[in-house]
Amino acid sequence: MHRRSFLNHLTAACALASLPGLAQAQPRWTVPLDQLQERVAQRFPLRYPVQGMLDLTVHTPQLAPLPAANRLSAAMAVDAAGQALRRAHSGQLVVEFALRYEPSDRTVRAHQLRLARLQFPTLQPAVVDLLNVYGPALAQQSLMEVVLHQVKPQELALLDGLGLQPGAITVTDSGLEVAFVHRPPG
Repeated sequence: MHRRSFLNHLTAACALASLPGLAQAQPRWTVPLDQLQERVAQRFPLRYPVQGMLDLTVHTPQLAPLPAANRLSAAMAVDAAGQALRRAHSGQLVVEFALRYEPSDRTVRAHQLRLARLQFPTLQPAVVDLLNVYGPALAQQSLMEVVLHQVKPQELALLDGLGLQPGAITVTDSGLEVAFVHRPPG
């Protein structure tokens, strides 16, 4: 169903782009937020040991668009347990990231991660400080270069024939819009 919708949308955009007066229009491809959420969920939960003292479990992120910043945020429940803790504790990790297209495998990937928040309300401040040291690395390991979407070769065949390739990725309230631009000669 997604493939048919993509091809219909793309064919219409290419037809519009060829009309007189609309030659500046470039086809766009839309990826809905729920489709991105589905793809990310396939990688979770993830587990990370922290120097033999405790283990962190990162659960499936909930993606949210940040159109004003052209980024996405991902809020993840995190569980901490282990020898250094008397009991299990739950917290939240929130990261924000930009997106990039990787032509070698036709994927849209997370990159330029920023830790927005790491909270554990029931942990002692010293332990929270320790976790904050590991927070950026945990965010990097959890989501760095995560594949959010992959385009099938047949979906790009028409564009490739027109000398177009994926270009700028724009975050919208409902997902992503990928513009197609002219491929450089060579």
